[in-house]
Amino acid sequence: MKIPLLYQRTEYDCGPTSLLNAFSFLFDLEDFPPDILRHLMICTLDSYNEKGEAYKNGTSNLAMSFIAGWLNEYAKATKFPVRAELFTGRDVYISEGSPILKALGAGGAAVVRVFLDCAHFVTLTGLSEEGVELFDPYYRNTPFSTKEIKMIDNKPFSANRLVAFEHFNREDKISYAFGPVNDRVAVILYNTNTCRKPEINV
Repeated sequence: MKIPLLYQRTEYDCGPTSLLNAFSFLFDLEDFPPDILRHLMICTLDSYNEKGEAYKNGTSNLAMSFIAGWLNEYAKATKFPVRAELFTGRDVYISEGSPILKALGAGGAAVVRVFLDCAHFVTLTGLSEEGVELFDPYYRNTPFSTKEIKMIDNKPFSANRLVAFEHFNREDKISYAFGPVNDRVAVILYNTNTCRKPEINV
């Protein structure tokens, strides 16, 4: 059974919530092992803010890198059908043939770092002719002023935003742009039992 995707509970937990949403999108509730849930929650939400306050700067790119590696080791040890791929810097972009678009086309999901007033993680889940469908865990019920970002209110199991393809690649810090190249990170996840084999050279 699939379940609706989640909204974050604080101003800071977009990272772990987006990872959990990727698993909810890819796997049935009955198939999601609690040890992955426990590990995702322990190993993310790791950053300190400028005042030295623990966990109030969200999830670091390093934590996302660690999670991707851990998930692959977990899959190898337990035979759980998950595969993770990490992309950073110039490899994080939206264009024909990009790793992210290939993954979404194969039925995978991508947890990516974008901007939404500050650095923020969301889960990319699908494609349409107009752009990329994603689930943003930060709750909002008012439309965006730009036509490149649209609200989706009828897909609780997969998406609540539709963002134009080219919008993601912008290097300025605007809503749902990947922003500066050096700060970019994406963790692509597959359910290897249901996704088509991605044509990606890692």
